[in-house]
Amino acid sequence: MRVLGTLLEGSGKYFAVCILLGLLLTVVEMIAPQVIRVTVDSAIDSKPMDLPAWALRWVESLGGAAFLRANMWFIALILALAGLVAALLRYGANMFNAKAGETLVKTARDRLFHHIECLPWKWHAEHPTGDIIQRCTSDVERIKNFFQEQFISVFQIIVRIILALTLMTLMNAKLSIVAWVIAPIIVLYSVLFHNKIRARFTECDENEGVLSTIAQENLTGVRVVRAFGREKFERDRFEAQNNKYTECWISLTRTLSDFWAVGDFTSCLQILLVVVLGTVSCVNGNLTAGEFVSFSLYNTMLIGPVRRLGRIISEMSKAGVSIDRLGEVLEAETEQDAPNAAEAPMDKDITFENVSFHYGEDGPDVLENVSFTVPAGKSFGILGGTGSGKSSLLLLLCRLYAPTEGKITVGGVDIADMPARYVRENVGVVLQEPFLFSRSVQENIGICGASDAEIRAAAVTACVDGDITRFSQGYDTMVGERGVSLSGGQKQRVAIARMLTKKTPVIVFDDSLSAVDTETDEKIRSALDRDLGGATTIIISHRITTLLDCDNILVLEKGRVSQLGSPKELLAQPGIFRKIYDMQMSIGEEEGA
Repeated sequence: MRVLGTLLEGSGKYFAVCILLGLLLTVVEMIAPQVIRVTVDSAIDSKPMDLPAWALRWVESLGGAAFLRANMWFIALILALAGLVAALLRYGANMFNAKAGETLVKTARDRLFHHIECLPWKWHAEHPTGDIIQRCTSDVERIKNFFQEQFISVFQIIVRIILALTLMTLMNAKLSIVAWVIAPIIVLYSVLFHNKIRARFTECDENEGVLSTIAQENLTGVRVVRAFGREKFERDRFEAQNNKYTECWISLTRTLSDFWAVGDFTSCLQILLVVVLGTVSCVNGNLTAGEFVSFSLYNTMLIGPVRRLGRIISEMSKAGVSIDRLGEVLEAETEQDAPNAAEAPMDKDITFENVSFHYGEDGPDVLENVSFTVPAGKSFGILGGTGSGKSSLLLLLCRLYAPTEGKITVGGVDIADMPARYVRENVGVVLQEPFLFSRSVQENIGICGASDAEIRAAAVTACVDGDITRFSQGYDTMVGERGVSLSGGQKQRVAIARMLTKKTPVIVFDDSLSAVDTETDEKIRSALDRDLGGATTIIISHRITTLLDCDNILVLEKGRVSQLGSPKELLAQPGIFRKIYDMQMSIGEEEGA
C-alpha cells in the first residue's frame, strides 16, 4: 500500500474527480429505462403512471399521460437531454482520467529514476539493466492502464450494480432473483480465478525482463558480437528466450480464454432466463410491457458491469505483479552515510589497513588482509594478474563497496565516516572500459560543468585534441551510443580528459591506457606528470613501462600483497614484478627487431 500511495501522489485528486463524474454518469444512465417504461405503459398503453411523487406532480402539471401521448417529442427531448448530460459527464471523466494517468506515469518514472540513482552499486550489479528498464517502462504502463481503464470503473460498476438490482427488484422481485443469483457467482469465480493466474503473470513478467536484457546486451555489444562472429549464437539465444516468453503468454491466454468462456456462458444464461421468465410474467399479467422492456434494459446494463468486474479482477493480477515489481525497486535500501559523516581533506595519505573483501554473502575473498599506504601527492602503481583484486581496490576506494574487514583511511579518517558523494567527488576515475554518453565529445568531456577552455586544455593533456580537431564536426561530433564511433584508444583518452576536468586531489587510472600504443602512452604520462599539480595518482596497469615512473608499486597475487616497493627495489629482487618485466622487455626487443 505504501508503494501504491507513492505512485498515486499528484494523480489521486484527478482520479477522485474522475470517479465522482463517473458516479454521476451512472445515475444519469439509469434514467432512460424508466422513461421508456413510462412511455410504453402510460403514453402508449394508457396504464396509470408509476412515478415518484415529485415526478408525477410535474408530469400532471404538464397535462399528464394525455400530454405525453400528444407530444412524443417531449419524451424524446428528455432522452436527448439525458444523453447530452451523460456525454458531458463522460467527456469530463475522460479528460480527468487522461490527466490522472499521465501524472501517475510521470510520478512513477521520476520516483523510480531518482531512487535507482540512489541505490548502491551492489544492487545494480545484481539486477540486469534490461529488467530494470522493463520495470520503468512496461510495468509502469501496465499500472497506468489498470488505473485508467479498470480501477476508476470499480466505483461506477458497484453503483450501477446496486441501482440496477434495486430497480429490478422494485419492478419484479421474483424475476430479479435470476440476477441476484448469477451475478455473485460470476464475481466469486473471478476472485478465485485471480488467485490462480497471479503466478502466471509473474512468470511472464520475469521472462519479459530476461528477453529485454538479452536485447539490450546485444544492441550495446553489437561490435563484440560481430567481431567474434557470434550473430547466430545470439540469434538462437534470443529466439529460445522469445519462444519461452511466447509459450508462457500462450498458456496464460489459454487460461484467460477459459475464464471468459465461462463468463460468456453465464451471461447468456442470465439473458435467456430473464427473457423467458419475463415473457411468461407478461403473459400472466404479472409484468407490464413497459416493465419488461425496462427490466431487460437494466439486466443488460447489469451484465456488462458484472463481467467487467471479472475483467478488473483478472487485470488486477497483472497490475498487482507490476506494483510488486516496482515495490522491489522503491523499497530497496538506498545508499546511506554514517550518522555523523563529515567531510575531511582528501589530499592526504591513503591507507588500506588489513582490508579483506568478498562479493556476495558467501563469496570467496577477492582481497585478503591487504595493507599499504599511498603517500599524498605521489604516484602509486598496482600490478597483478586477472582476478588478483586490482579493480576491487578501486571499488572500495570509491566507496562503491565496503570492506568486509579492515578499513581505508585518508589522512587518518576512515572514508566510511565521510559522505559517499564527497569521496567520489574527490576521486577521479578512468576505467579500462570507459562509458561515454550518446552526446557530443564536448558534452562528454565537460559533463561536470567545465568551461570550453578547460575542456580543450584537458583534451590536450590527454593527447586527444588532435584526433578531435580532425573530426568533421570537431568537438561537436556525436560519439554514438557508448562511444561506438570512437576507437578504443580515443574513448580512453576522452575519458581521461573528462576526469581531468574534475580537478580532484586523487586520480585513479584502472588500466586506462591499455588501448593506446607505447609512444602515446608515454606522451600522456608525461603530460599528466606536468599538469596534474601534485595530485595523488594511482595507476593500475598490466604494462610495466606504464608503472616504471611511479614512486611505489604494489604487486597483488590472488588477493594478497606479494610485493611492495619502488620500481628500482622491485627490479632488484626476484618475484612477479621482475618476471613480468623481463617477459615484456624481451617481447619489446623482439618486436623492435
